[in-house]
Amino acid sequence: MIKCIANLPISRKLLLIAVFPSVLSLLVVSIFILVLEISEFQKYTQDDLSAIATIIANRSTAALIYNDKKVAQENLTAISTLPEIQVACLYKKDDKLVFAEFLREHSTWTCPLSIEDHVTHFTNTHLYVVQPIMVDTEQAGTVYIHANFTAAYWHKIQFIGLLSLVLLSVSIVAFLLSTPLLRLISAPISKLVAAAEAISASHDYSLRAVKSNDDELGVLVDAFNALITTVEKQSLEVIQAKNRYITLYDDNPSMMFSINALGNILSVNQTCAQQLGLTIEELKQHSIFDFIYTIDIPTMSAFLERCLLNPMQVHKQEFRQIGCHGQIDWLRVTAKSLDHEHHANNLLLVCEDITEARDLSEKIAYQACHDTLTGLANRSEFDRYVKKAMELVYADNSEHVLCYLDLDQFKVINDTCGHLAGDELLRQLGDVLKKNMRGQDFIARLGGDEFGVLMYYCSLTEAVLLCENLRDVIRDFRFSWEGKNFSLGVSIGVSAINKASRSAVNLLKEADSACYAAKDKGRNRIHVYSPDDEELALRHGEMQWVEKIRRGIENNSFLLYGQPIVSISQHGEEEGLHFETLIRYLDDAGRIVPPSAFLPAAERYGLAPELDRWVIRSMFEFIATTPDFLDKLSLCSVNLSGLSFCDETMLGFIFEQFDLWKVPTHKICFEITETAAIANLSSTIKFITSLRERGCLFSLDDFGSGLSSFGYLKNLPVDYLKIDGLFVKDILEDKVDLAMVKSINEVGHVMGKKTIAEFVENEAIFNLLHELGVDYAQGYGIGKPVLLTELKLIKPFMALSK
Repeated sequence: MIKCIANLPISRKLLLIAVFPSVLSLLVVSIFILVLEISEFQKYTQDDLSAIATIIANRSTAALIYNDKKVAQENLTAISTLPEIQVACLYKKDDKLVFAEFLREHSTWTCPLSIEDHVTHFTNTHLYVVQPIMVDTEQAGTVYIHANFTAAYWHKIQFIGLLSLVLLSVSIVAFLLSTPLLRLISAPISKLVAAAEAISASHDYSLRAVKSNDDELGVLVDAFNALITTVEKQSLEVIQAKNRYITLYDDNPSMMFSINALGNILSVNQTCAQQLGLTIEELKQHSIFDFIYTIDIPTMSAFLERCLLNPMQVHKQEFRQIGCHGQIDWLRVTAKSLDHEHHANNLLLVCEDITEARDLSEKIAYQACHDTLTGLANRSEFDRYVKKAMELVYADNSEHVLCYLDLDQFKVINDTCGHLAGDELLRQLGDVLKKNMRGQDFIARLGGDEFGVLMYYCSLTEAVLLCENLRDVIRDFRFSWEGKNFSLGVSIGVSAINKASRSAVNLLKEADSACYAAKDKGRNRIHVYSPDDEELALRHGEMQWVEKIRRGIENNSFLLYGQPIVSISQHGEEEGLHFETLIRYLDDAGRIVPPSAFLPAAERYGLAPELDRWVIRSMFEFIATTPDFLDKLSLCSVNLSGLSFCDETMLGFIFEQFDLWKVPTHKICFEITETAAIANLSSTIKFITSLRERGCLFSLDDFGSGLSSFGYLKNLPVDYLKIDGLFVKDILEDKVDLAMVKSINEVGHVMGKKTIAEFVENEAIFNLLHELGVDYAQGYGIGKPVLLTELKLIKPFMALSK
């Protein structure tokens, strides 16, 4: 019943609230009045009949004593006027029989035979009164009265019913009068409910409840409207958030999957559906594994398991996916466990298409380990393969061979036909080499015209035969360019890869040294590296000097020395300080290393121009910053390497140093060797001419050592000829040397050049040179090389006099 009432409209509930107390109070009051009236009625009637019975008893005392039934009967008949009394009886105590009685006409009630146990009491609507008749202190008899108050009871009930009806009428009138008051409560509530239902049905949060009064219901309406305003605002925010979510989810360019622990697809975004060529509902019938490339399925399974085992972490992995057209796309999958009570063990996968990036990465990776010109592996990739070959040696006790190939005559083709021809030659030759190798071997372009070949599981003997075959292939190869045909040769250095090999770096150095040895022996040949090979040992020593030279230039570990040059005719008395600049190396132990130890390495490995730059820069700085040195200086000779003439930046550097240190150009003489000048004649003449125009002097060193010295001399614009010391030192005993010195001196003077004799070690040679008319002398007999700070004007043979 309570549930039924709870579901009633509030107007009905208010009606019940108004009616129920009234009805209940009316009922309670009616019952209370009824009970009270009956109780009072019974009390009063019992008291009245008891009083009447007492009166009859008092009057009937004499009748009992005298046994006068007539008087007794008259006393009983006196109560006949009371219609409720049905029976009245008078008993005498001795015989306990009815002495006199009154019976109501038409009544069915009679006097009881015995009233020994009777007492005064009510039974329903009947009252039984028993009153003893006392004479003095003894009971003489008993008066018994039986009255029926049914009619009286009904009168009472009718009265109470009438009273209740009046009260009910009053209640109804009061309810009718209170109905407008109830509407004051129910109407605003109904309107509020109607507004709530309208908002709920239409989801239109702009609707508002109408406020009727300013009472508590008005406050409730205001609160409701304020709440709806908040809800409307939050609804707009939710809609905006939903739109953002839809944009983020459906319009996200990345594919998004929600899957369970088994990989079954629970939801996807629109991008995913478009990418896979299925609808969202169709995708929900699939597993994520249906779209993963077969080879990657085990990896995907392990990835999902890892995600479930570590739900707090964000996991990433790359997979291949089968696209809607059967193509294979690369995806970068970012996965995170969904932290929601309804999504236990579910995963969110965000898949980014990285196919282009992957292809680009693979292309970059390919380019990083391959030569772009030939398509062969490059130097770094070759180094990696050599290291792997070293590992194989210790893994299976195998032997391999490293071959270093350097093309002969490539520079001729490159200089003659241009770089395009050189590039095409390398491309064609790369294909030729690759086709003529064993399938198991590995080839790479190491740089320029150099190639490396790694021969797996191969002995040195077998490797030499294979290299002979490659040499023959290259020899027979003909390169055609613009109607011209060119042939090539190749120098090959071979080094064994075995347990005696120290490292991949050393292996490459060994093969490189062997290749250079092959070139030194005449090119187009094969040289096998051996630790006992003297030529390779010498080259290895030179290679070690390469790093020392570079480090020495950076750290200023070189020292400048000077060796005096004196005039033979003047004996060095009137001329200023004239010397040749020489270089020495100061090693880590503080020892002075002569130039013969490192200059060959500098020439061979192209470091001579850098060394020349250091000498010029340091020499000019010393001249400019040493007090009074420039005033005493007559002429400073500085040696230049033949490689410096081919360096296009050297002239600019020298001019820059002259401008920086303000050294007079006429006090600087550059020395070049005859061999270097003849090897690069055109470049040398251009170089000399440019500096002589600025006022510098030039000296041709070691003249006479070349095969055609006099033939080239007239084309070289030099100021001094330095006669090779090999002729000078033995002129006292060797007539041929004497004739050579005499001839060189005379030819030089005819051409207007001054002569300087080297290796002047004693006074006798000095005097003979004086007789021959040689202009200057240099050698230990004149002065030994000393630090520039120790240079001073000396007389000839000062050193010998010590």
